[in-house]
Order: sequence, then C-alpha cells, then structure tokens
Amino acid sequence: MKYQKRQKAIILLADGTIFYGKAVGNKQGSSFGEVCFNTGMTGYQEIFTDPSYYGQLMVATNAHIGNYGVNDDEVESDSIKIAGLIVKNFSYEFSRDAADGSLEDFLDKNNLLAISDVDTRALVSYIRDHGAMNAVISTEVDNIEGLKKQLAEVPNMEGLELASKVSTKEPYYFGDENATFKVAALDIGIKKNILRNIAKRDAYIKVFPYNAKFEDLQAFNPDGYFLSNGPGDPEPLVEAQEVAKEIIKRDLPLFGICLGHQVIARANGISTYKMHNGHRGINHPVKNLITGKGEITSQNHGFAVNREDAEANSDLEITHVHLNDGTVAGLAIKNKKVFSVQYHPEASPGPHDSTYLFDQFIDNLKT
Repeated sequence: MKYQKRQKAIILLADGTIFYGKAVGNKQGSSFGEVCFNTGMTGYQEIFTDPSYYGQLMVATNAHIGNYGVNDDEVESDSIKIAGLIVKNFSYEFSRDAADGSLEDFLDKNNLLAISDVDTRALVSYIRDHGAMNAVISTEVDNIEGLKKQLAEVPNMEGLELASKVSTKEPYYFGDENATFKVAALDIGIKKNILRNIAKRDAYIKVFPYNAKFEDLQAFNPDGYFLSNGPGDPEPLVEAQEVAKEIIKRDLPLFGICLGHQVIARANGISTYKMHNGHRGINHPVKNLITGKGEITSQNHGFAVNREDAEANSDLEITHVHLNDGTVAGLAIKNKKVFSVQYHPEASPGPHDSTYLFDQFIDNLKT
C-alpha cells in the first residue's frame, strides 16, 4: 500500500520550533513559506488552487484530507498555488463517485511537497499563540542547521508584493461577448469562480494584468470595474492603487474583493496591517451593518483594513464587520458606486448569504 511508504519529515518554524511528520508519497525535498491554517471542513482543492494562498504552507485543521479526491471543475486557477501542505491524516484512497482522481496524484502532478501524521492541533495552537510566521517543511530531517540558514533568507510576508507572481501575463476575455454589460477586471490573483459569478449575471469580462494602467482598462469601454482577490501585502501594489484612484475620481462603478478591498482602502488613504493570524476558513460570521443581517462567509486574508482610519474618513462607510474580532469586513464610498468586502461571496459557504453582492455590483452598472 502507498501509505506504507513513509519517509520522516519535519516542520521547522522561524523561531526554531520543530514539529514532526511523514512525507506524503515519494516526494522529497524542502518547501519554504509562511505557515498558516484553514479551518474549512471541505473545499481543500479550491484552497490549494486559490492564488491568494501563493507562497504559504497550508495547515489543514480538518483531520482527514484527500478522502473525496479531486475534481477537474473544482479549481480556482491553472495550478496549485500553496507552497506546501501539512495535514493530520492523508487519505490515499477516495470514495466520491464524481472524483476525477486522487489528491496524491494531483499533488504529484503539481510537484507539491506535503507531509502528514502531524499533530496539527498542537501546531495550530502554537500558531494562534505566536502568530503566522515563516517555516519550512522538509524531508531533510538531519539538516536542521542548514534549513535554519535557508529559512532565515526567506522574506517576510509583510511588505511582500506577490500579485505579479499569480496575475495573467496578457489580457483575456471571460463570458459571453454578447452580454448586456462589460466589466474590466484587474487580476491581482483572481479566482475563477468570481469570474463565473460575474459572467452569469449577463456580463462580459476582460481581465487585465496586475500592472495595467487605468487607460488600458478604460479602452475596453466597460460599464464597471472589478479589483480581485490575491496574495501578499496590499501596500506595495501602487499601480493597482492608482487604478482604483482613477476609477473613484471619475465616479465609475467599482467592486473589490479581499486584496481588492484592501487596495480600495489604501487608495482612499486608509492604512492596512498584517494580522496576528489572519482569517482563513468557511464559517466566519459577518454582520451587514446596512441590513442588520448576519452572513456566514468564506475568508482568506492575512492583512486587514485599519478600522480607526476607516471610521475617521468621512467619505467612507463601514458596511460590514467581522463578529469575532470587529475587523472591517466591508466598505463603501458615500455617494459613489464603489464598495468592497474582505470576504469571498463566490465561495458560497452560507451557501447564498453573500451572493447579493454580485447583484449589487450589476445593479450599479445599470444606472
């Protein structure tokens, strides 16, 4: 059996703490990145292919990963984007009829290092206490000092620009070219399901690279603009912030999700900061302050908008807040068709609690 081919592996954190496990399959070597955890019970394939997770070592808090295999339709990009995977129990066998293959084969195809048999409860508890930090997962268990030296050279997520690593290189189109509306989307790490949700609301989308100018987007003659999710720190994304400023200045419809939400905030002089742990899961409670309703949301971000700055800006309105910690989960510019959220309505964890946001965006294109 495949599960008997077990090679020792370790997780070495930046502060020197070590957790032990075993390599999944025959993959060997080392992988570096920021270690973080996701509390979702399902959706591992979507998580692994989400560009927002680029460069991160993902700890799955669910005890069993791989048990329902993979499906070709359940990807958010063209490849796995996480830097490595850490799990408690890895399922080499899968039992879903709709699966197109095993998770092991999917990881091998994408050349991803994964380790299992890790005490993920202890690891997540440690990260909760000490914060997200850089780490390495490795089968080089006898090279601790060498790994420490390599790990010390890995840049911290704070201040790191990663949109260029995951953005499209050339513009492309998505949807029906005969649709009623046209949307120009800035790709700073866009998920496919966001495009699907916009397109199915009678919109034709042109997706632009992360460093496109406003004039590039404007030449498409769109009815509205979209700023996508994505990885890394929003602060270095000066070009995207300039695009947002131009759209806002011209009083044009604009919708932002996750990193796009943070870019819109920074375009309005609102600061952002790196969170202690971030929010990553599919059961995060958010309150819509406009309607008073609660929403179960999917979230994936390690940075957040400064609430004090947002409250002090008379042009902005905080529309949503995270009920666990009070962080800003949504913004709108007063008297403009500009709004954004820190969570992922396209992920449908509610399952339909937040899909109204796409309808709201399309409504803004109509008038």
